[in-house]
Amino acid sequence: MNATASPLQKPPDFLTPEEIRALRTLNPYAAWWGTLHCWGVIVGTWAVVVIWTHPLTILLGIMIIGTRQLGLGVLGHDAAHFTLFNNKALNDWCAEWLMNRPLVGTTVLGYRKYHLGHHKFTQQANDPDLFLSKPFPTERTSLRRKIIRDLTGQTGFKQYGSVLREAFKGKSLAESLRNGLCRLGPNIAINLVFLGGFALTGKWYLYFLLWWVPALTWNRLVTRLRNIAEHGAVPDNDDRLRNTRTVIASWLERAFIAPYRVNYHLEHHLLVSCPFYRLPRMHRLLIERGFGPRMEVRHGYREMLKQVVRA
Repeated sequence: MNATASPLQKPPDFLTPEEIRALRTLNPYAAWWGTLHCWGVIVGTWAVVVIWTHPLTILLGIMIIGTRQLGLGVLGHDAAHFTLFNNKALNDWCAEWLMNRPLVGTTVLGYRKYHLGHHKFTQQANDPDLFLSKPFPTERTSLRRKIIRDLTGQTGFKQYGSVLREAFKGKSLAESLRNGLCRLGPNIAINLVFLGGFALTGKWYLYFLLWWVPALTWNRLVTRLRNIAEHGAVPDNDDRLRNTRTVIASWLERAFIAPYRVNYHLEHHLLVSCPFYRLPRMHRLLIERGFGPRMEVRHGYREMLKQVVRA
């Protein structure tokens, strides 16, 4: 393989068949570990704040849980690509019940159909996600306004409100309630369990502070940063090594911004069948092959933001 040859389009242009097979191999233990880790961090954070309830622990808890809520989305995204489990029924069940429905999500089927279009037409006119990257580069003041809307809950209320309005749509009140409960009934039941757990500790209000406040604020911010990092202001919309960005994240950024290897987005686009826990290995292989100078890679989210914001 010649790292300077062009154009490069398919996985065999970047990796050997043996490497591709190894990268595609699913490890169910790694998938379960990621799932248990995500929920373990959430429940562990709840427990710590219940025991040491203080404005500072609540604030830190909001940030930790908001990032793990993004983590649930990252794992659900892997499920959309069938890279959690070889058993497709188990793969989709986990996506729906362990990742999507604890907030306002549903089955993975609709997202899968939509998202595969993004991979097929990345950064092209018919990319369904083009609206996310098209505004970049942007002015510093514009980005600041967006961040303020995220952290004050304005973005979250708007987005979740849209989901609720769509769910409870109907020609009559009875039909609206029936449609809404059919769509969100399981989600409500799961959240009642969460609320009940907090109520048993005598601190029912922490359910709202440590589940919905993160969803409406910090989660919206880190989701925005993830979206910007992936395709915002990329150098070349037609080059597969430059129309998608990887951000080399520090441990602190992985904890509060980019969980479960979501920062290796260029590698994900080159081989969508590679599960999240093998993406760092794929990155190293690409660097060893000499593709590094051609890849759109930024070191840290601060460096990424400098690229997508106009001076």
